Amino acid sequence: MSFSTLRLDVADFVATVTIDRAPVNAQNGAFREEIVRIFDELHDRDDVRAIVLTGAGKTFSAGADLKDRPDRSAPGAFPRHNRLVRAGFDCVLECEKPVIAAVNGAAIGAGCVLALCCDILVVAEESFLSMTEVDVGLAGGVKHVRRHLGESDARLMIYTARRITGPELYRMNAASVCVPREKVVEAAQGIAAEIAQKVPLAVRAAKRSFQVTEDLPLHEGYRYEQSQTVALASTEDTQEALRAFAEKRKPVFKGR
Repeated sequence: MSFSTLRLDVADFVATVTIDRAPVNAQNGAFREEIVRIFDELHDRDDVRAIVLTGAGKTFSAGADLKDRPDRSAPGAFPRHNRLVRAGFDCVLECEKPVIAAVNGAAIGAGCVLALCCDILVVAEESFLSMTEVDVGLAGGVKHVRRHLGESDARLMIYTARRITGPELYRMNAASVCVPREKVVEAAQGIAAEIAQKVPLAVRAAKRSFQVTEDLPLHEGYRYEQSQTVALASTEDTQEALRAFAEKRKPVFKGR
């Protein structure tokens, strides 16, 4: 598959997706269509067990391309536009494989939301997240910001459009790792490589559990997780993991 706004590299069960739309990796219709295609493909690829998402240059993504806004006078323009915007985020959220954001620079508006759709955040010391919708008379991103930041910090970020830097995100427990920009992709790929060594079906079940149980009460959420354990118990990879542990050897997983 060829892409005009993204680059894809796969090695050792880790896919690295790089947003590459100069000058600031802004998101337009072509980008959204391509990110859906690429994540749908990675969702099904047996040679991919974890994904790193980053940006080319010194910007993760400066957000939505304001030159690509729908025509307010055209009936149906906004519903079509909004549906594609949601799809560009949902494909990351719904991908079976864990996605690690390597936030190498500015992640603004839709760029911030895209980073927050990932499972794990690795941020550069030079990076920042910012939701600038109140600066340009728009709205959006509250639910995504709320998932990662405390209530007061989430409201501060949304109401003021203030930049939250990489070190601040790490201090606030919104990011797992904070390193210099030149090391951010390497750090994210290291986490992805570690994930790729685990039982693939178990990792997918863990991601589903995060998705399904997010808004469930504790009792119902844990019951769902127990159902996942039952389903995994009879799989080839779980049996291989148990044998390898008993035999003190490295397991060989097949994804089934």
